[in-house]
Amino acid sequence: MSINSAMLSGVSGLISNSSALAAISDNIANVNTTAYKRNQVNFANVVTAQAVKGRYSAGGVQAVTRQFISQQGLIQSATSPTDLGISGDGFFVVATKGGTLTANDERVFTRSGSFSVDADGYLVNDAKLYLQGWPVADDGTFNTNPSDLNMMQSINVKNLGAAVRATDNIVVNANLNKTLTADAAKNTTYTTLGAGAMANWAVNQDPATGVQPDFTFEMNVIDSVGATHKVAVAFIKDNTTPNLWKAEMYAVPATDVNAPNGLIASGNVAFTADGQLDLAAAGTTLFGPTATLNLGASGSAATPRWADNLGIEGSDIALDWSKVTQYASPSTLNSANSDGANVGNVVGVEVSEDGVVSAIFDNSEVRQIAKIGLASFANPDGLAAVSGNAYRATIPSGEFVIKQPGIGGAGEIAAGTLEASTVDLSAEFTGLITTQKAYSASSKIITTADQMLEELINIKR
Repeated sequence: MSINSAMLSGVSGLISNSSALAAISDNIANVNTTAYKRNQVNFANVVTAQAVKGRYSAGGVQAVTRQFISQQGLIQSATSPTDLGISGDGFFVVATKGGTLTANDERVFTRSGSFSVDADGYLVNDAKLYLQGWPVADDGTFNTNPSDLNMMQSINVKNLGAAVRATDNIVVNANLNKTLTADAAKNTTYTTLGAGAMANWAVNQDPATGVQPDFTFEMNVIDSVGATHKVAVAFIKDNTTPNLWKAEMYAVPATDVNAPNGLIASGNVAFTADGQLDLAAAGTTLFGPTATLNLGASGSAATPRWADNLGIEGSDIALDWSKVTQYASPSTLNSANSDGANVGNVVGVEVSEDGVVSAIFDNSEVRQIAKIGLASFANPDGLAAVSGNAYRATIPSGEFVIKQPGIGGAGEIAAGTLEASTVDLSAEFTGLITTQKAYSASSKIITTADQMLEELINIKR
């Protein structure tokens, strides 16, 4: 009966507009939710086959929910360095728990990058979802498997222990006085006593067993356990050959190394006529183009080596003497810059554009922890929403592919930013008004159909 179909059509209008109102309500409620993607209820008519010519039966309307997951929200500045926004395609891979995950543990996908460090050191967002990433290997690389989520782990920035880095390079900037008068007696004594005479003077301060150098400077060396040692370099100007100095390198104190008087190396230092270091001169291995400071490990058979009681690894340190000059000015050390770092603890976290998460230590060391991968889908709008502003894969969305940020079409990660909600309040309030009117109109259909049925019933009276 056409009146009944009209009433049922009105009911379908009420149901569909109720769904539209629910979607609008969700959108308005989440206007400030990080990376929230608005939903919209569209309407599709339902057509009923007309069994009798000249008569019309209403079919009504059905609601079709559409998700705008692929829509990019505005990237806004945030206050925390662990707040992460994705500029472009992709989703963070997250899990509902930290620690070691198994293949049966659920992983979901989100663009809500409001991550912070929890009490256990894991990066979690406001929905308590744990950020996943490829852990760094021992050689500093990442196994970025694009299809195996089990290769990713919950990122922890605290369970790292302390950071130590032994010295690998030293750059010296110094000047030796060109106008210094060479001491012939000192040179003769040094020749008689042999290598170690200047180091012996530093140890014993005895003119009979050592020679006082013309100039000395010290460099800092950090060993494999983070302890700092001093290494001195002493010079005597040669009295027979112009632009030539005798040099010795030794430990201070001498007991730090297993060698007589703490002597590490000795040799000649030659300069050109314009005061520059002559790296090509014969016999200048100590200050040559491949100069190194070599100390064997404690307890090894190497000579020289670190003292056995220290129990530390060997050191192979590249020495850059290119800024050592011989000018007509007083001998001076301008700088002796050595790398390496003493024991340090984690004080911060940083994330690069390519997704590398690094821990910052209070000794200025930066250690890579993991690399964030971004999941991409052929049809992001086909994902199924789950609690926590996250999504799971479905058949319409297609299979995920985990990509490195900024590669293969994946977006870049912007640290210190967050993606805003895609909700437009003006559009939502406009939709609220039109939905309210449509709901009222549908209810009017039911009221009118009811009145017509009442008239039909009254015919019998």
